[in-house]
Amino acid sequence: QVQLVESGGGLVQPGGSLRLSCTASGFTLDYYAIGWFRQAPGKERERVSCVSIRYGETSYADSVKGRFTISRDNAENTVYLQMNSLKPEDTAVYYCAALATSAPTCRLSPYNYWGQGTQVTVSS
Repeated sequence: QVQLVESGGGLVQPGGSLRLSCTASGFTLDYYAIGWFRQAPGKERERVSCVSIRYGETSYADSVKGRFTISRDNAENTVYLQMNSLKPEDTAVYYCAALATSAPTCRLSPYNYWGQGTQVTVSS
């Protein structure tokens, strides 16, 4: 079955860094768009970043541009989100999601496969 497994969340001080991992099982990522989403209590879920595995197109929310980087390791069937210069407002549950598509973009909806989420807390 299709499954996404996330790891890498935790507690970090402002200015620190974390790297989130999303590993797919039951399918290969070649023809998928992969997105990282986050949701904080009382706020709407937002797409932080995404990547088209086949075409390499990437996208970032304005709030994280210059601080977050999405990347992929095709051999490991894994997508990463490197988060630097973290701020308290980055605190949220982060989700990895996938969407099968032939389109050359990851700016699509709805993503139909979701990981379990991993908590990121940025606090001093």
